Order: sequence, then structure tokens, then C-alpha cells
Amino acid sequence: MDAVVVNGLCKTFRLPHEKRNTLFERITGTGKKGYEEFVALKNINFTVKKGEAVGIIGENGSGKSTLLKIIANILRSTSGSVKIQGKITPFLELGVGFQPDLTAKENIYIYGAIMGLSDKDIDARLSEILEFSGLKQFRDAKLKNLSSGMQVRLAFATAIQTNPEILLMDEVLAVGDMEFQQKCLDVFQRYLKEKKTIVFVSHDLNSVRRFCSKALLLRHGEQVAFGNTNEIIDKYVYGVDDKELHNENLQSESKIEEQKSMEKRTRWGDKKVEITDIKFIDKFGRENNTFNSGDAMTIQINYNVNAPVDNLVIGIAIYSDSDLMCYGTNTDIQGFVPNNTTGSNKIKICINNLTMMEGKFHLTVAAHSKEHIPYDWLDKQFSFNVIKKGNNVGLFEIPCEWKQ
Repeated sequence: MDAVVVNGLCKTFRLPHEKRNTLFERITGTGKKGYEEFVALKNINFTVKKGEAVGIIGENGSGKSTLLKIIANILRSTSGSVKIQGKITPFLELGVGFQPDLTAKENIYIYGAIMGLSDKDIDARLSEILEFSGLKQFRDAKLKNLSSGMQVRLAFATAIQTNPEILLMDEVLAVGDMEFQQKCLDVFQRYLKEKKTIVFVSHDLNSVRRFCSKALLLRHGEQVAFGNTNEIIDKYVYGVDDKELHNENLQSESKIEEQKSMEKRTRWGDKKVEITDIKFIDKFGRENNTFNSGDAMTIQINYNVNAPVDNLVIGIAIYSDSDLMCYGTNTDIQGFVPNNTTGSNKIKICINNLTMMEGKFHLTVAAHSKEHIPYDWLDKQFSFNVIKKGNNVGLFEIPCEWKQ
């Protein structure tokens, strides 16, 4: 059963401008008044099934929060439609409606009413709200005397008292200190177990990967891709051909699955920077593709810069043989600036300790811009083997010692 169906959604804002061309118009405040149209969302199409958790990712200004507000019926779309089956609770701008001159307790009743709770409901849950927020001793303190973090905790603790069928969440897992964030994560896990439908906006890709089975990638208001979370995050981090992915997105999911084996691509990019060779180097400085667990490994990436580029980023991702992403990083994340001089270049990433226990692992290597425009992306085209060393079991070796 479909819980949220977004079809052909577009949103355009009109930004007012005053055109004052002469000194007289500037002094008197007269002049022509006009508007500039800003397209925030363009032709967005996706479906969230009942009980699914879907993440929405993209850079700042890509339209994520605008999309969530339209789904929540806070904003109206310019065209297209949103169909909802179920009761929605939006966890968007927590604390909107709080009154600073009223007490924490009084604000719970106000915010609870905004979230659709009756006074009777709040009476029954007041102690639980104060306990969860950690503000029991501040119940009669004026809100303006509480820190901004305390206010957000109070809002979150009140909002979760509703019994929603569909949750819209915008970065709410980042509220409060570490202890309170863990409480938020526990609530999120409970919602997942209860098969609540969740639409989740976040810049935290780890949270999206951990909690969401599907993801939607937006860029400059346009839909880049929608599908399996790991694949969509790869497309966001390493970059792919946006137009091709958008056209694929318009196909039905069943048709995509039927054509997946034929249409699977292993390399993207405009080849302004071209990856020419990958070498795995062992602790003895020799080229190898088999390593002991716990040993060092260096990955050498040879590449040609065929045309001038700015903000070059080179990244890797390591996958297990079962397609589980084990690790990913790039030069931008680690603050390293790779050489972008025209001609042949090489770069190395030195791994001091292979923590994998054993198995075959596949490597994705990518060269792209900071704006995620792909120059050359080779998807799982290289592999190496890790041989188990020791008697411990599991996926990864974790250094530890027993004490008494």
C-alpha cells in the first residue's frame, strides 16, 4: 500500500525585486518593481510505501526541506500532486509556536495543541515529556531562561507523544547533546520496528544508510535518482550522469529490475580526469592483491588530467563480496588537495591496518569535482583478498585485551 505518492511536483517562488536606475529613484524609493522566479523543485516523482523509511539527500539548496514542507501541507506546490494515505506528524522546525515568556510546562500544552494533542492527552503524558527531555526541575522556569538546546529537547519530547502513521523528519536526529541524541535514535528505532512510514531529510549519510531502505537524491531542485540507499549514496558521493539517471527514474521499479543486469554501468564521467591504473602495494613495497588481516596496504591511483579542472576530488569505496559497503573516503573529506596539473599523475592512500578478517573485497575509485560532477568513476572494477590471521571470528578485527 502506498503511503506517499509524489507525482510531477514543481515549486516556484516569486522573489520581489525593486529596480532603481537613477539617483532620484534611489533617494525617493520609487522605481519599477518586479519579480524574479526561482524554481525550487522541478518534476519530482517518487512513491513511499507503507512501513518504508526513505531518506532525502542532497547539497544545501537542493530543495529537500521545501519538498518535506509540501508533503506536510505547510507549503503549496506550483504544479503536480502529493497523495497521502495516513496521519502525518511533521518533525520539521521543532519549537515553532513556543512562547518565551511562558513556562516550560505551559509551552508543552501550546506545542502539544499544535501537534494535535488534546489537553487530556498532555495531562496524561506531562511527566513522561519532562522526564524524556530532562527538564523536570525546569518545568516552571520561563522558556526564555532555558538554552536553545533545552527548548529543542522539550519540543522533540512533546512531538513524539503523537501516534503518527507517517513521520516527516528534517535533521531531528541531530538535536541536543550526545545522551539526548541517543534517546532520539532509540525512538527512531522504535518507529522502524513499529513499521511507521518515515520520510527523513539529513546530511548525515551514515544515518540515512543505517535507517533507510531507499533514498531520493536531489540536486538544484531536480530529481537525480531514487532507489536503493547504498546505490543512491554512491551516486551522491562519487557523481554520475544526472540526465541518464533521471530518465531511468521515470521507469517503473519493476522494469528497472528486469533491465538491471543488461543496463548496469561500471564507469561514468567526462574523462577530463581519467583513471589509468590501480595498484595494490603490500608492506614490502611489492604489487600484490592478497594481504594478511592486520597488515598495511597502499592503494596507488594513476590518473591523467586531460583538461583543466578546479577542485579535483579523488575517492575510494571498499565493498565486501556480498556488496556491503565497508568504508569510503575521499581527498576532500580528509583535507588533501590532489595534483591537477595537466598530464600524468599519481596519488596514494596508505592503510596502516587492514581490519577486515577475511574475504574478497571490491574497490570503487572515482575522480570528480567538489560539486560531484564525475570525471571518471570506476564502479567495483578492482579487487583484493584478505587472509585471516588469528582465531577471532566476525567481520572485522577489533583491538582489545582481557583484564581482571
